[in-house]
Amino acid sequence: MAGTMSQEDLIADLKAALLSSSSVFTAADDADYIRHLNVAAADLGRVRPRTLVGTITVVADQNEYAAPVDLVDVKVPIWGKAERRTLQPWDRAWSGPLPRLTVIADGADRKLWLDPAPTSAQITQFGTSYKFFYFAAYSISESASSTTVPADDRHLLLLRAGAEAMLEISHRNQHKPVQLRGELAGVSKANTPAAIYDQMMRAFERQAGMAA
Repeated sequence: MAGTMSQEDLIADLKAALLSSSSVFTAADDADYIRHLNVAAADLGRVRPRTLVGTITVVADQNEYAAPVDLVDVKVPIWGKAERRTLQPWDRAWSGPLPRLTVIADGADRKLWLDPAPTSAQITQFGTSYKFFYFAAYSISESASSTTVPADDRHLLLLRAGAEAMLEISHRNQHKPVQLRGELAGVSKANTPAAIYDQMMRAFERQAGMAA
């Protein structure tokens, strides 16, 4: 029976699938496996984009706003779009061009930038709750209910995490043949870490529907 989406169960299944290769990863508190799963979760967003609705409270003439913590990139703004469908620039109710929403770097943080800044007339017309669709990052949690990767994509997550493990093994100049089991078995007849990594990445993208 497949495990849950909790970090503990995912680590257990990843270890089991790596068989003897797991002896390479000896960091305390399973830090190596957590890293593999986090890399896999981040890359999963590339092949399985996760779209959420974000909201910021806009202020007249203010450009910069805090971004959602899981934001990867802006998809499309919603604010003012429905109201603008029936308006033209020459209409009396026209309140100027809608702000363009982009992501900017602010040191280690990321911020949202509205250009031009919303005007008081636009806020009166469209409200202070600026909604937008955005691409969100996946995350792995100690609690299965808080893990944002869908259970249906569990196999993809473990496949990508296994590929990351193989990449790290190959970078450590360990070229001995390895064996895999469970979620990772049968991906490749090649048995060196570098070859298995390549095969796994192709399988990951193929199973996610990204391969041509």
